Amino acid sequence: MANIKSQIKRNRQNAKRRLRNRVYRGTARIAVKKARTAIDAGVPESKAALLEAISALDKAAEKGVLHKNNAARRKSRLTKAFAKMEPVKVEAVMVEPVAEPEPTSSPKGKKATARKRTAKAEPKAEVAVEPKGKPKSAPKAKKTTAVSTPKGKKTTTKKATTPKKTTATSSPKGKKA
Repeated sequence: MANIKSQIKRNRQNAKRRLRNRVYRGTARIAVKKARTAIDAGVPESKAALLEAISALDKAAEKGVLHKNNAARRKSRLTKAFAKMEPVKVEAVMVEPVAEPEPTSSPKGKKATARKRTAKAEPKAEVAVEPKGKPKSAPKAKKTTAVSTPKGKKTTTKKATTPKKTTATSSPKGKKA
């Protein structure tokens, strides 16, 4: 235990600062952990979790809780993991439209209504393809779209790619990237 006035005061200040810094450090840790689990799982919400983690790390570095290089290193590792992430393959459940059997001796009007019903049933099958938890707008980097075969029985997923922007960067002190 300190018995010098200035050291006693310094200990009080350190205790207050430690409690203040805990909030930022804990928030950054939680956000990084959520982003890491989302990226490992390959869920579409991982982009939002990544942005939240980057924001929390920036705040911690701004407040002096983390060193700026430490925060930069963690952000870099998260973004690399996000870039390597493979999206989860969504298994689509196709609902076959129920077609009414055509009667042998019926007027032409009933045949037309039977066709309309099958036409109306097809869009409902397309709605069942998307999972309930998926957001309306998927991340731009990696999208998956469900494509059905002509018979509508089997589905496959295709990965739609968007061109990546390339920028010329100069490395510091002549080091190769």
